[in-house]
Amino acid sequence: MEWSDEAIILSVRAHGETAAVVDLFTRSHGRHAGLVHGGRSRKARPTLQMGNHVDATWKARLSEHLGHMTVELRRGYAASAMEDAAALSGLTSLCALARLLPERDPHPALYEVTLFVLSFLDDPTVWPALMVRWELALLQELGFGLDLSACAATGGNDQLIYVSPKSGRAVSASAGEPYKDRLLALPQFLTSARDRHATREDVEAGFALTGYFLEQRVLAPKGDTLPESRSRIMTHIERT
Repeated sequence: MEWSDEAIILSVRAHGETAAVVDLFTRSHGRHAGLVHGGRSRKARPTLQMGNHVDATWKARLSEHLGHMTVELRRGYAASAMEDAAALSGLTSLCALARLLPERDPHPALYEVTLFVLSFLDDPTVWPALMVRWELALLQELGFGLDLSACAATGGNDQLIYVSPKSGRAVSASAGEPYKDRLLALPQFLTSARDRHATREDVEAGFALTGYFLEQRVLAPKGDTLPESRSRIMTHIERT
């Protein structure tokens, strides 16, 4: 068995004295792990960093085996993110959440969105809002997508400012008024008014929205919680 693909490094862990097990998010083969010989060497370490964009080749005798992997760097997002604490938190959170994807299940659309977000980590005015959109896309790929296109009660698409925590559907201002204390806020940059600039308050509301559904629908049933790096993103946003 053998394949070659481009990928994003999600995690690296030591294996033995010199090797490393690398978990990748590949374009065509989904989340896939492999053993990299010499992965802990001084030469390999700059390449085997979380968030880096790489070319990978995987080989194994049988498909269910861990297999051996060779990796070559395309673009080193990790090095630039390490210069900015907020960007590093964003990169770490993205990689941690991407590991929620099932192994070896392709998600090419989400892969493209992931590369897009990584390419903007050097722009703090853009990437936090992109991260919110990425988390919405992740929920969709995991089978828990939100319906923000029309009001759950009226079917209209005007003044959508809430989201039902039960159904994950948008709710209009008028329909949600009697229940507003029990509804989640829907920032306007996630609605049809996509050209609206996302303010700090919008981004905070967006992270609260996606965080709620990630916790309730995906993580809590497994006994997991959101990564600590995601909490650090919120701290950085509040300080700016």
